[in-house]
Amino acid sequence: MKFRAVLAFAAAAVLAGCGLNSVPTAEENAKAKWADVQAAYQRRMDSVPGLVETVKGSAASEGKILTDVTNARAKATSVQVSANDLTDPAKMQAFQAAQQQFNGSIGRLLASVEAYPELKSQANFTKFMDQLEGSNNRITIAIRDYNNAVQAYNTRIRTFPDAIGAKVFYGSKPMVPYAAKAGAENVPDISFGNSN
Repeated sequence: MKFRAVLAFAAAAVLAGCGLNSVPTAEENAKAKWADVQAAYQRRMDSVPGLVETVKGSAASEGKILTDVTNARAKATSVQVSANDLTDPAKMQAFQAAQQQFNGSIGRLLASVEAYPELKSQANFTKFMDQLEGSNNRITIAIRDYNNAVQAYNTRIRTFPDAIGAKVFYGSKPMVPYAAKAGAENVPDISFGNSN
């Protein structure tokens, strides 16, 4: 009887060391962090219509930029990545491209506002600017947390002994981290239309 108990304990210890619990835990953590990234982007998307309406009322001549922002927002919200897509580099790249296009449109909107200083004094515009900045900060933090979770998961499924359970029991594949677009390290050129 003691032999069976020792054997059962040894078998449990071996299986526990093979990632049976740690691999799905790390995977679920990465998926939860991805949900945080999506929530942060959604928060920003939800705040943009108010920003657009505020600016539209004050700068009707900037209609093209506002249209670009609205169209980029629509495109950015149409590209969705579910937790099941986190191992698909193409879907992750499409999501990132849509978000980057939206970021570019927001940048052009903000540059046009700089050309019209009277807009900056409006309390609503200042409020939306603060909300947008806060949203962008939340996105940055959520992406960092997601990438940390992906790194932990990818390391776990590739290292011994968890790699055994990851391959044998789960067929785990590496997840795709969120990456900056090429050239993101360069300072963007900003023109307010007043240079010689």
